[in-house]
Amino acid sequence: MNQIDYMLVEGREWVTDSEKRYTAFETSEALITGIPRLISQIMTDIPQIFALEDDKIQRKDNPIIPRMVIREAVVNALMHKDYRVTSPTQIIKYANRTEFRNVGYSLKPEEQLGLPGSMLRNPILAQVFRDIHYAEGKGTGIGTMRDEMKKANLSVPLIESDRSSNLFVLTLLPHYLFDKEDIQWLQSFKQHNLTDEEARTLIVIREKGSISNAEYRTINGVDTLTASSHLRRLRDLGLLEQKGRGNMTFYVPTVQLYTPGIRVATPGINELAPGITPATSGIPADFPALPEDLLQELKEIGKRASIQKIRTTILRLCSIKPLKLPELVEILQRDADHLRKRYISKMVDDGELEYLFPESSNHPQQAYRTKKS
Repeated sequence: MNQIDYMLVEGREWVTDSEKRYTAFETSEALITGIPRLISQIMTDIPQIFALEDDKIQRKDNPIIPRMVIREAVVNALMHKDYRVTSPTQIIKYANRTEFRNVGYSLKPEEQLGLPGSMLRNPILAQVFRDIHYAEGKGTGIGTMRDEMKKANLSVPLIESDRSSNLFVLTLLPHYLFDKEDIQWLQSFKQHNLTDEEARTLIVIREKGSISNAEYRTINGVDTLTASSHLRRLRDLGLLEQKGRGNMTFYVPTVQLYTPGIRVATPGINELAPGITPATSGIPADFPALPEDLLQELKEIGKRASIQKIRTTILRLCSIKPLKLPELVEILQRDADHLRKRYISKMVDDGELEYLFPESSNHPQQAYRTKKS
């Protein structure tokens, strides 16, 4: 049996509160009958847009994301899944994106995805899908999705293939590129003389929250060196912040990207507003209001605070909202490597903290939350 979970999440991030998320579709039936029902269910939740065709007097509502894209995404996840691992295929619809997650990293190198030719993990299943016309078997699924999304003026599918965690994630953004709102927002950065590729990237990262070199290449159709050069330029302009190292490098938005016009301190110089202590200056603007005693606790934490005191503070912070390592670094004013090795990793091992994305420890949006007892 093959379990498929289709879940709807109200916001933009995964939440642990069962009252704030729900499963809209769960099936363990045969793929041949379950796929059409699953696609129909997903399509009912895709936003509709008004259209009036030439020589027609009646309006027609079309889904923002074409049905063919959804079909290819579903078939791709199920056809290339690693069925040796007991794990459901997950389709998660957030407020601003839909993710198709399956165990089984891509056997095909990422730079070759979309090109003709297949590397099949499940050849018998692939043959069945070809026979019933669910798939062509020529390695054109990714290319078809990219072409259809471009025709609809949408960002191409974003792909994350992680061999270490044996995970494949395909993300669809139902957001028009360069609409009126986007153009107005991009005007805030006109002094930077952004290229079309850079502007497109800022729109995508504003929606998704992070971007890697591979995703930049996918979005803009450039090579690795060009992508690295463009991303470093956006970083040097203060619009993106670089995280990770080597193949794990990715970029996240800065405050300046979300709030055009704000002055960003020169890297390496710790400039704080008058009256703000180092321990509380890094609290994210969208962070929920903290209790007075926790605010005071943060103000009093010094470099020589006890290990237990810092662990307790981390647990309190992560119980309010899942936090990424860079956010904890800013809030606690600690070195990233020191914080990760001495506290975060040990607290995960001890069962005090848990991953927001447990199936992918290196997920670019990985965050930590206090584990409920």
